Amino acid sequence: MLKYYATLLTIFIVNAAHAQVAFSNNPDSSVFLTKDIDNFWKAFDQFQKDSTTNPFGSAYLDIGSAGVKGFTQNRIRNAENLMKVVKKRYADYEKVRPITLQMKAKEKQCRSTFYALKYWYPPARYPAVYFVIGAYNSGGTFNEEGVFIGAEMQTDINNIPFIVAHELIHFQQKNWMENPTLLEQSIIEGSADFLGELISGENINKKAMEYGNKNETRLCREFITRMDSTDYKDWLYGISGKDDRPNDLGYWMGYKITQQYFNKAADKKQAVKEILDIKDHKAFLVKSGYLQAFLK
Repeated sequence: MLKYYATLLTIFIVNAAHAQVAFSNNPDSSVFLTKDIDNFWKAFDQFQKDSTTNPFGSAYLDIGSAGVKGFTQNRIRNAENLMKVVKKRYADYEKVRPITLQMKAKEKQCRSTFYALKYWYPPARYPAVYFVIGAYNSGGTFNEEGVFIGAEMQTDINNIPFIVAHELIHFQQKNWMENPTLLEQSIIEGSADFLGELISGENINKKAMEYGNKNETRLCREFITRMDSTDYKDWLYGISGKDDRPNDLGYWMGYKITQQYFNKAADKKQAVKEILDIKDHKAFLVKSGYLQAFLK
């Protein structure tokens, strides 16, 4: 699991160097594309009629948008893998079909978060947003081509604007690094949660937030012993089951650090700019004041 996400981070670093170059800072310029969802279901229906042949190459991946291309590496992987997942989780795909076909209806609400970001961070760039169907292993990501949402992972259509907002913030973030520490990656993810909530009104990691707030002291004490490590176990992208914690408490920790940094700032817009351009995450933590009582 960690090796998989380390690979993704390397991709992010390369992509971040190119991000924002070709996109406008006008929120109205962004395109919301859902045609890949339609293509997937056509392929899916072909598979339903004849499960001995694989239609997911020629009828989906091969004719897919830049969103499908961006979602293929390390996620869909190839037509063979996608067909394997479809066979295994056929009922899950069928169940989510009606929700995936509603994605376009959330464009207006998604775009309102773009307008909100424009207020907070005028230099923002607005990429295309691609809604695609993958292999049940990613709800969203980005690269230099845009933002990609894994439609099959979305069980509540009302959450779409909040997920798009989170990925939109990732698209704006600078200074992606190779092999980030737990502290660095938690701030990267948690700040996307915080700013995503600022522009959309909701946090996408409610379970982590609720659990973290209830167990704050214990978790803060644990985190400071691990934060300089590159071992994310039990904090990001997977849990060992050692206790009752949910996934991705690192998002909660990064959110709390970012929230305190923002709340202390006299100039909130300047704070947003600084949050998107963190060069020294340890200094950012110290300036926020969060964890100060535990670091003494």
